[in-house]
Amino acid sequence: MLAQPDRSSILTDLGRYTDIVRLKSGRPLTVRFIEQKDADGLMAYFRGLSRQSRYNRLMGAVSELPPSELDKTLHVGEGSRFAVIAEMRVDSADTIVGEARYSYNTDTQTTEFGLSIGDEWQGQGIGSAILSNLECRAAALGALRLFGETFRNNEQMIGLARKAGYTFGGMASDWRQVRFEKPLYRATDIPCESWKQAATAGWLRNEALLAAH
Repeated sequence: MLAQPDRSSILTDLGRYTDIVRLKSGRPLTVRFIEQKDADGLMAYFRGLSRQSRYNRLMGAVSELPPSELDKTLHVGEGSRFAVIAEMRVDSADTIVGEARYSYNTDTQTTEFGLSIGDEWQGQGIGSAILSNLECRAAALGALRLFGETFRNNEQMIGLARKAGYTFGGMASDWRQVRFEKPLYRATDIPCESWKQAATAGWLRNEALLAAH
């Protein structure tokens, strides 16, 4: 019988996979896994969202990220759930300008995601950059489809998904919501540098990481 791998070291290794992407303006955007040290910054980010943006992202009228959701977000890799933040340098400090969470289902080979962009940072291509990065990450995990759900009146998310080639339809979890999805194709070279390294190393195929808990 094979020995069980040390899952704590696997979760530590998640911090190695960081991507630097360029926005339309040429400014760099860092997309990386969230870490425990980011808890306060993430809470401040959610409190700083407008009421409507927070409602759209958390699917309810709350003033901040609930403690239970924060806990899930910080435990990257558990239950095949992952969370990333997008940062930019603002006044010589790394500032969270967006975030996303996604989960991989090994049975259906699909990945579900949700994301948000800080209100003052919308319209600068950050959402498109994060979504493209998520597609890379999902493909590296082995997903054949990426999908999400949002409120029917969330024009920003619907516009972002439509621009990125997502189709709308299917059954959402709530009649007030709409589901959108996009097929993913396994490319020989995954365009996200960090995830190309992960796929080449076979690290992401570790069953301890992908198994549901």
